Amino acid sequence: MNSWNENAIFYHIYPLGFAGAPENNDFRSAPVARLNKIGAWLDHIQNLGFNSLYLGPVFESTKHGYDTLDYYHIDRRLGTDNDMVSLSREIHRRGMRLVLDGVFNHVGRDFWAFRDVQANGQSSPFCNWFANLHFDGHSPHGDAFTYEGWNGYYDLVKLNLQNPEVRDHLSFAVESWVQNYNIDGIRLDAADQLDMGFIEDLTTFCKRLNPDLWLMGELIHGDYAKWVRPGRFDSCTNYEAYKGLYSSFNDKNFFEIAYSLKRQFGDHGLYEKLQLYSFADNHDVDRVASQIKDQADLFNLYTIMYSMPGIPSVYYGSEWGVGGKKTNGSDNPLRPNIDLGSAIQSSPQPDLPGHLKKLAEIRQSTPALKTGAYHQVLVASQQFAFLREKDSVQVMVVINSSDKTAEIALTKQQAANGRWVDLLNPGVEWISQGEKTPLILDEKWARILQYQG
Repeated sequence: MNSWNENAIFYHIYPLGFAGAPENNDFRSAPVARLNKIGAWLDHIQNLGFNSLYLGPVFESTKHGYDTLDYYHIDRRLGTDNDMVSLSREIHRRGMRLVLDGVFNHVGRDFWAFRDVQANGQSSPFCNWFANLHFDGHSPHGDAFTYEGWNGYYDLVKLNLQNPEVRDHLSFAVESWVQNYNIDGIRLDAADQLDMGFIEDLTTFCKRLNPDLWLMGELIHGDYAKWVRPGRFDSCTNYEAYKGLYSSFNDKNFFEIAYSLKRQFGDHGLYEKLQLYSFADNHDVDRVASQIKDQADLFNLYTIMYSMPGIPSVYYGSEWGVGGKKTNGSDNPLRPNIDLGSAIQSSPQPDLPGHLKKLAEIRQSTPALKTGAYHQVLVASQQFAFLREKDSVQVMVVINSSDKTAEIALTKQQAANGRWVDLLNPGVEWISQGEKTPLILDEKWARILQYQG
């Protein structure tokens, strides 16, 4: 685990949508410096306590960024390579970290080597760059050959990652990102589809470039520990906990998220020592504000996400409770062009940014919430309590999703006798004494209690 990531709180941007880029790249237009919009948001991002920026695809592509045309140059719809250099310098001047998307499983049909195969057929030197490319039939696009598309999408051509030339091409692209943009990490798209030998070779290459270069894999299903281990990834997306974060509120069933967290991070948990990447939504799934039934629950949801084991991340716009759902199979509603001034003025949840800022401040000043052990304290349908502990410091997070004030009774085995200071609600304390002490919870709210002895 890289030490800088213990302190990371990520702000995730999908640049092409965020900056209002044209949906299709014409490959002819002069570059437009839309990346500058990210720079204009940095005060807002940093003010809310985010210290790390994860940018979705920024390299030249046909449409959505995951159909790469050129790994070595910034998408003209976002600007020039120098615009990215300038943005990176400003991000790092502020003491923030920069992570870029690495889309290495597949490319777009406009990728230069694929174009060469289309033009030159079997005489192309790049035929072996692509998975299962054969000249014994026609592709769904009418090519005089067949090839493997990502998950059956033939606009996305799967690379042959066992080919040393392909590996070199991708590795040297990463090297150029490190040299030119001083990146601090890479998020590996479709990581479960990547050849494990390629992952290990890429990791070795990256750690030689910079031992602190952070590699985070996009994983949905499977045993995360298979990928997150020395010699492979430093972290991965925690999709297992993602659903429980909102459905536990919707179903009035905290047992769901409690089960996942205990299974993952409790004593002898599967990922007890791992720092997974936590999120409530992203560019691929419906906005959490559109998933959750009661918008008031967003506050408690983020309290859990910032306090549970892992590295918290917020997707741009979701700090205001902006909604968005896939429509007719399109991800565009999830990836809007947002104007900062308008978003602040017309925020669906105007108090949510301040809450996230407070959570960030608490997290950064409380090591137990960053890397402390996780212990389940209490689970009921609408109340949930867990303990984070590090170096004899105990912090208990208690959530009440009910629309009524709740009272829970905690034994001295669940919460040590003594004084607990509420970090979330300044000036509030709780004294635990005797065999069992009642704890009052306001409706739709939480307490973050630090033990003082």
